[in-house]
Amino acid sequence: MKSIITIGLLVLSNIFMTLAWYGHLKFKELKWFENAGLITIVLLSWGMAFFEYCFQVPANKIGYEGNGGPFSLLQLKVIQEVITLVIFVIFSLLFFKNESLRWNHLVGFTFLILAVYFIFKK
Repeated sequence: MKSIITIGLLVLSNIFMTLAWYGHLKFKELKWFENAGLITIVLLSWGMAFFEYCFQVPANKIGYEGNGGPFSLLQLKVIQEVITLVIFVIFSLLFFKNESLRWNHLVGFTFLILAVYFIFKK
């Protein structure tokens, strides 16, 4: 059960992280945001990143084997990176129609899946 909770929290964390890091690139299309300066964008992103940490820190605490969780530190990091890329691809394809998924991206993702396999191999 701890592995499912950990992965769920990491997914939520990465949704907020992606919005904090890249969401403002799309927010400029909103009327109330079109004249926002860099400081406003940074503060808004920090506000979103707060929620990222609210999910990321418990995910690592619950999931880490040193705290009774199922994952080593390296496994937690690899899981987080794969989730980050999956969330980012979904986000970019949904909100940035000019972005496309090409064959070289798919090859790279295949290597990431292989990385996960080897990281978890006993």
